[in-house]
Amino acid sequence: MGLVYSSEIEAPRLSPPWQAMRLRREAESLRDGTAELALPGGLRWVAEHQASGYDPPRQFADELGSRGLASLPARLVMKWQHIHEFDELGDGRTLMTDRVDTTVPGALLRPMFVYRHRQLADDLAAHQRAKAHGLQPLTVAVSGASGLVGSALTAFLSTGGHRVIRLVRRTAGNPDDRQWNPDDPARDLLAGVDAVVHLAGASIAGRFTAEHRRVIRDSRIGPTRKLAELVAETGPTALICASAVGYYGYDRGDDVLTEDSQRGDGYLAEVVADWEDALAPAEQSGARVVRVRTGIVQSPRGGTLRLMRPLFAAGLGGRLGSGRQWLSWIGIDDLIDVYHRALWDTGLSGPVNAVAPQPVRNSDYTKALGRVLRRPTILPVPGLGPRLLLGAQGARELACASQRVLPARLGEAGHRFRAPELEPLLRHLLGRAGSATC
Repeated sequence: MGLVYSSEIEAPRLSPPWQAMRLRREAESLRDGTAELALPGGLRWVAEHQASGYDPPRQFADELGSRGLASLPARLVMKWQHIHEFDELGDGRTLMTDRVDTTVPGALLRPMFVYRHRQLADDLAAHQRAKAHGLQPLTVAVSGASGLVGSALTAFLSTGGHRVIRLVRRTAGNPDDRQWNPDDPARDLLAGVDAVVHLAGASIAGRFTAEHRRVIRDSRIGPTRKLAELVAETGPTALICASAVGYYGYDRGDDVLTEDSQRGDGYLAEVVADWEDALAPAEQSGARVVRVRTGIVQSPRGGTLRLMRPLFAAGLGGRLGSGRQWLSWIGIDDLIDVYHRALWDTGLSGPVNAVAPQPVRNSDYTKALGRVLRRPTILPVPGLGPRLLLGAQGARELACASQRVLPARLGEAGHRFRAPELEPLLRHLLGRAGSATC
């Protein structure tokens, strides 16, 4: 089982999320294209792919171009040549070797290559499991494709040989974009599409003003219903929709919550319930509908970890209030695997809790992040802080929420998590996972 490799999908799948760089321009090909990455301070890393090192599917090569880091004096510009090798070992196994000729010390590179190799191994395993269950290449329409989850999911699906159609609100810029009006989607929007993954919706982060609450609701309920009606009319076989563990309410104490648990109290619980109900037209038409009730997504590229990392790195992190609140978390790549499974596991439908099997209390999360970053966590955050930032309702339903949620449906299906425990996940995401040979 191999991956479909291109520069477009290499960056989001293999680039370490703790590094402050972003893809500015994709290479036209891995044979002789040029990619450009933006670095802090206005610097650029220009990678020029070398035709002499291109031998698909076994090898491609790139080196730091003459325009790379152009604002630095010539004597400071580093040497960099990178050969990527892939050797089939049989029995579905692949040996990945990175050969780097550079002036950069190996100790600085080691975390990056540990991350890359772990990502590639896990992605290969996930695609292999799907293939073993009969998954063939699909055409998948994805809304919210530019967000934290959407960008990771579309890159992952592309590596598996699937065609991804991005539903975008702007004018479509390439053949795999389709312009989507959430309030009145075109009748042919889903033409030729096998399955739909619906991720779009305004961020819930922010002060819970009346306007913010309206935007949260209106960006979800109406567009989801319209999309579900279109699925019912045009025939994609599956609609997989984002949802949230907010369904269970903001404080359920120590109750263990599964997909069979009752809806809880609060504004977000009400919104999530109506959001899920909006999928009814697709369900009634016979399409398989999956409601992915997502916990607190862990990624340095977005969400709570992105906000907390600099505070903890500065030694200013600490538990929130009493620290007894339950956090039902999930790593970004495990969440991608849940969406992937929802595409190939035809026995999966209805609500599915996308959370790791080991929820933790806020105090335990705080200690784990402090250990990973090697920083003290002795300064508790008083409850007044979140109330000032989010308002009383926002603090209650977001920052101070407590939900002890378990992935019962995934457990019954025999699902395998990449990171069932929190601290190893944080080490992987933040470049503190261990060593590799450099």
